[in-house]
Amino acid sequence: MKTISKHILLTFAILICGNAFAQIGKIQSVKDDYRDFAYVKTSEVLLEVANNGYRSSDLFQKLANSFYFQNKMEEASKWYGELMKLNEVIDPEYYFRYALALKGIKDYEGSDKWMEKFNSLKPNDLRSKAFISKVDYKSAIEEMSRDDIEIINLDINTPLSDFGTTEYENGIVFASARGGGRMYRWNEEPYLDIYLSEKKEDGTFEAPKSIGENVNTKFHESSAVFSPNGKYMFFTRNNYFKSRYKEDDSGINRLQLYRATLNDNGIWTDIHEIHFNSIDYSVAHPALNLTGTKLYFASDMPGTLGQSDIFVVDVNEDGTLGEPENLGSAINTEGQESFPFVNTEGDLYFSSTGFPGLGGLDIFVSKGADQKVVSGSSRNFLVENVSEPINSSWDDFGYFENLVTKRVYFSSNRDGGKGSDDIYTFEFPEIKLLVEGIVKDVKTEELIPGSTVVLFDEDGKELNRVTVGEDAYFKFDVDPEKEYLIRVEKEKYTTDEQRFTTPNRNQELIMELLIEKDEQQIEPCDDLAKVLDIPIIYFDFDKSNIRYDAEIEIQKVLAVLNKYPTMHIDIRSHTDCRGTAVYNEKLSDRRAKSTRAYLINKGIAEERITAKGYGESRLINECGCEPTNNSDCSEAEHQLNRRSEFIITSINGKTCDENVEKED
Repeated sequence: MKTISKHILLTFAILICGNAFAQIGKIQSVKDDYRDFAYVKTSEVLLEVANNGYRSSDLFQKLANSFYFQNKMEEASKWYGELMKLNEVIDPEYYFRYALALKGIKDYEGSDKWMEKFNSLKPNDLRSKAFISKVDYKSAIEEMSRDDIEIINLDINTPLSDFGTTEYENGIVFASARGGGRMYRWNEEPYLDIYLSEKKEDGTFEAPKSIGENVNTKFHESSAVFSPNGKYMFFTRNNYFKSRYKEDDSGINRLQLYRATLNDNGIWTDIHEIHFNSIDYSVAHPALNLTGTKLYFASDMPGTLGQSDIFVVDVNEDGTLGEPENLGSAINTEGQESFPFVNTEGDLYFSSTGFPGLGGLDIFVSKGADQKVVSGSSRNFLVENVSEPINSSWDDFGYFENLVTKRVYFSSNRDGGKGSDDIYTFEFPEIKLLVEGIVKDVKTEELIPGSTVVLFDEDGKELNRVTVGEDAYFKFDVDPEKEYLIRVEKEKYTTDEQRFTTPNRNQELIMELLIEKDEQQIEPCDDLAKVLDIPIIYFDFDKSNIRYDAEIEIQKVLAVLNKYPTMHIDIRSHTDCRGTAVYNEKLSDRRAKSTRAYLINKGIAEERITAKGYGESRLINECGCEPTNNSDCSEAEHQLNRRSEFIITSINGKTCDENVEKED
């Protein structure tokens, strides 16, 4: 687990663990060490006590916590499991931590079980709501996973902690414990400093150098970010300023934000504290938007929803800051949100333990979040897990991307690294997307050449158009992660359109555009029910009066009869085989004549309409009810036989001879 971010998390851990220590002298003897975050020594003592057979809720809580906060999830899950076996009343937060620890060892089924327990006790917790809203989150993450990118562990990583990268001039700036000096007893590594490493022509990096003695002190510094004009740098440091080291009433030294100014000699000077820093809470991990007008950061200041939240503040032209604002419950949970980053398109990246993920801190993104913040529009942020291989069952954080070079940096303490935290990088592969498809008749599925297919962007701006040939094929080049609309048009056909969003990887995008005739030629023997796409004309059970939903369909026939005064039709009503043949014939005949009477009542001359019921005598499939027929037909198959036909017997002097096979 990264060292500097744990201050925020550990503050809350101590408050949760407020129960008295067990009545065992050996546990009591390490109480002060535990409160001072000396978890390495404490865990060894607590582990010895537990291995000697002692069992208590307090012991297991503290032992599990000591491993949890060192990110040793296998050991943490073991001792949280022992805690659960006691079946004692505990703070629900332990269910959440146990769920995260199980994720850390990829026991996702077990993790979900304890998240459900956590949700049952704290249904209004934002972490519970996030879990319940994405019950199948693992499938969503797998679907978004990228197998076309290869992450690389940077050569400049050390066996110590290296993390939190941002590009600066021709290199990268990051935090590292490589500097030697006094040790930070929580993880027995040197305190962090900020380093700069120049990039070579071959893409590798020069040996890192300290960013400057004015910035780096004997305590922690990390998470630097630079204003667009390069004049200001914001960074994180312990509450140590002008040689004064400050702690709150409980003896905790918090994290604070500082601002440095670049002088004419290229040296960072004029270090200033940010005005909303406090001895009582932490402020850390700054990130600037493209224009440098908004600064995002993590804090547990008053108003925080969880262990740490993402806040935003206005940046004035002189580099001073306004008043912080919490981004709210769409971004923040009762868990830990930290390490924000905003790319040049305004997408907000951050790490969280509160949203469903793969374990530990996962990296999430809210597309377009900065535009919503800047414009003051509704904060309906949507949060997505960036998925594997960027995220893992370990801690993943400190995301940075350059959308021009497609270069990404992020930090992780996953297996296979060089140190406790390492910096990883990869380059997004070039994505070439082609959307292609064909235009077909929705009923006949025949190709429709001569159709015009038009491509629009999400705002309705026309980007391209093509008239398809005999193969009815179209294709357009499109960009990744964009919303488009495709519309197809053809004379005498209805217009259809489909809206779609392109993926962020190379893959086939194939679609069928289905349209139907809006103007059709009608001839004698045609069935108006098929021409007008009239479904079953429904009647109430055992009745023949016209229902309202049936009347709507018959109105279509009425409109055609009014348009073509020479048209004569024969109304034919059919049933399925269920019921007696005699009964079905009589019922269908009443229904056909009821339909005829309706049309006559609406002004159609009697001589233009004939009507007859045929019962079950003209089935259109094998769903008869005699023993020789198929008696296993489904309801849908029987329904095909319950139909009404409106056969054109004559029009414009032409009559229907049903004995003559009609040409297609």
